[in-house]
Amino acid sequence: MSSTPTRVLVLNSGSSSLKYQLLDMRDSSRLAVGLVERIGEQTSRLKHTHVPDGDTREQNGPIADHEAALKAVAEELSRDGLGLDSPELAAIGHRVVHGGMFFTEPTLIDDQVLTEVERLIPVAPLHNPANLTGIRTARSLRPDLPQVAVFDTAFHTTMPESAARYAIDPKIADRHRIRRYGFHGTSHAYVSRETARLLGKDPADVNVIVLHLGNGASASAVEGGRCVDTSMGLTPLEGLVMGTRSGDLDPAVIFHLERVGGMSTDEIDTLLNKRSGLFGLCGDNDMREIRRRVDAGDEEAKLAFDIYIHRLKKYIGAYYAVLGRVDAVAFTAGVGENAAPVREAAVAGLEGLGLAVDAELNAVRGDGPRLISPEGARVKVAVVPTDEELEIATQTYALVEKNSR
Repeated sequence: MSSTPTRVLVLNSGSSSLKYQLLDMRDSSRLAVGLVERIGEQTSRLKHTHVPDGDTREQNGPIADHEAALKAVAEELSRDGLGLDSPELAAIGHRVVHGGMFFTEPTLIDDQVLTEVERLIPVAPLHNPANLTGIRTARSLRPDLPQVAVFDTAFHTTMPESAARYAIDPKIADRHRIRRYGFHGTSHAYVSRETARLLGKDPADVNVIVLHLGNGASASAVEGGRCVDTSMGLTPLEGLVMGTRSGDLDPAVIFHLERVGGMSTDEIDTLLNKRSGLFGLCGDNDMREIRRRVDAGDEEAKLAFDIYIHRLKKYIGAYYAVLGRVDAVAFTAGVGENAAPVREAAVAGLEGLGLAVDAELNAVRGDGPRLISPEGARVKVAVVPTDEELEIATQTYALVEKNSR
């Protein structure tokens, strides 16, 4: 056993869920992963996997709240000899969705940090309250242990004001904290760095367009390791077409739906966030099912796919212009890593920009980072699996180590 604690527990607390991973930072290996879902319901479920031996266990039954959920997780970890009371546990890292402009890097959590995260609830009403609940619960169980907040927005705070500002009265914008914050920051940071490694270069020397394509989707322009633009804005609604979110929209559509459609603010919010995007266009938000329908000749699914690709292609072109020189385009997350037709369609017709995919390489499925562009291509096209939990653990452990010196 190491004399210095090397394990980090990563917690991602949602409104009714708690995802967790325990990693050993000596070799970045996973010791345990799990999920508690439907917290607060009679049908709660905890699924826990002890990674070294592949043993998976499930609990089914009511879990009243996040405190009960984390206690149940602690019990499962203890059964594997990995409990929260282990001297090997160095820290707990928490994913926090919105850090505003106040938090630009991983931050040791204290009462002042919690107060500031709470102040940001109006711009992240769905996420920050749940993140706070997870933090408070973990602190109550291990008040002696360093706990670190890693913010989705932090990587994007390097955007210049010309990219981060909306063209509205700055006084009004500042009063209400209205600006483009961006999200999926841990993924964009990790993938841009891994893409540079794949190219055998230092991140400071590489310009990358990162396409994080999952149910939520975002693009970023990363210049020399620093984000200079990203597609999501004040909230995760802006930008690409997503599973259930509309992405970019004329703001007057909202006024029109209110005045002419007679819809309330809450109804419009639900429409744009939960009943739009691919789901709103064709009734499916699973890209595998959409592609199956496209291949079967379904015109509704084809139109949804074409709209999705059109928006994606526009952002690739826009971020090419922002960067001036692009070394690589990296696809990541569930759709980006697994949907070869999406990758092929996204760069089709962009050969003049040096972008193309090799059909055989694109069709190969794999777990690690890989190039799918033809040999000698001016701009590399890559598939780079994201690992947000490892990124959170890495940032958490680095901060704790730095502070212990």
